[in-house]
Amino acid sequence: MTSYRISDAARLLGVSDDTVRRWIDQGALPTTDAAPAEIPGEALAAKAVELAHTPNDPTDRLSSARNRFTGLVTRVQLDGVMAQVDIQCGPHRVVTLMSAEAVRELDLAPGSLAVAIVKATTVIVETPKG
Repeated sequence: MTSYRISDAARLLGVSDDTVRRWIDQGALPTTDAAPAEIPGEALAAKAVELAHTPNDPTDRLSSARNRFTGLVTRVQLDGVMAQVDIQCGPHRVVTLMSAEAVRELDLAPGSLAVAIVKATTVIVETPKG
């Protein structure tokens, strides 16, 4: 069974070490009997799912797309007819290339609320060497 040190768990959950320790003290996260205490991977994954929430989708519409990430535009780089737009969606940074015309029509600028919809035919998953 995989388990994680408190500092690694905190990094993976996007919180401080103290927050993880507080959750352990409150019984919200179990630990192993190892010294120093570690958090079982299955419990950490469940906590990550519990914490995962996204801001309300400003488009408020039904869609078959499942990979929708609501966030804030952090950067718009226009270059002739094309643009690069960076959107920070919780802990995830989504970068997209689109036409400069589309950026102007959508009025995208740093601080704008946006939804990134991702359609991918391939997903690559990696794990650390073990």
